[in-house]
Amino acid sequence: MSTDPAAPILQMRAVRKSFAGFIAVRNLDLDVQRGTIHALIGPNGAGKTTVFNLATKFHQPTAGQIFFKGIDITATSPSAVARLGMVRSFQISAVFASLSALENVRIALQRFRGDSFAFWRNEKVLNVLNDQARDLLDQVGLDDVRDRTAGELPYGRRRALELATTLALDPELLLLDEPMAGMGHEDVERIAKLIRRVAAHRTVLMVEHNLSVVADLSDHITVLARGEILAQGSYTQVSRDPAVIEAYVGTDHD
Repeated sequence: MSTDPAAPILQMRAVRKSFAGFIAVRNLDLDVQRGTIHALIGPNGAGKTTVFNLATKFHQPTAGQIFFKGIDITATSPSAVARLGMVRSFQISAVFASLSALENVRIALQRFRGDSFAFWRNEKVLNVLNDQARDLLDQVGLDDVRDRTAGELPYGRRRALELATTLALDPELLLLDEPMAGMGHEDVERIAKLIRRVAAHRTVLMVEHNLSVVADLSDHITVLARGEILAQGSYTQVSRDPAVIEAYVGTDHD
């Protein structure tokens, strides 16, 4: 395990992923530095979500190696990677609609009890987690709706609740897959502020197609095209790169 604070928290080396002959990611070398917000952008089909799936081990690479905190996780299971401290969100909000916001976060916190998700446990046993759950809800601006069911919450607030449940797993590296998808302007601003707040003490790697959000939040940007890195750097650097401009011309931003 790397103890060097200057070492990247996530490294991919010559990573390749193919599906039935189609190469989704080819010869990818990626470094994500600790304490940064790192964005992956690129046109449709660039391979961004595949990179997420490879990092979190939902896909196994066809070739190459992946390191997290200096540990080779190339052959590691998704659950083991999560226990190491790499946790992801998904494009579609994943919360229990019939449970309250507090109950959703409390279920995620059960990870630290050392047992399974105990839906059936006595209420008194689970109440010990209430203070932690309320603190997480407060961090994402949801303490005022902690007793409302998740299904009642507006879309943007459900995404905030999903983020609270993800933070309950205490990730060192948080992967956000299109956190602004489907949101109106007001929700985008709220979630952007929230991401900046939660990134103060952890590393964030995000896929996001809203380039104004990327420009505002990101410390470093990697642009993908056809499964390869096209450019890297600050938003100013990559937005002026002729290859990046060409890749986006005539395409939908993804």
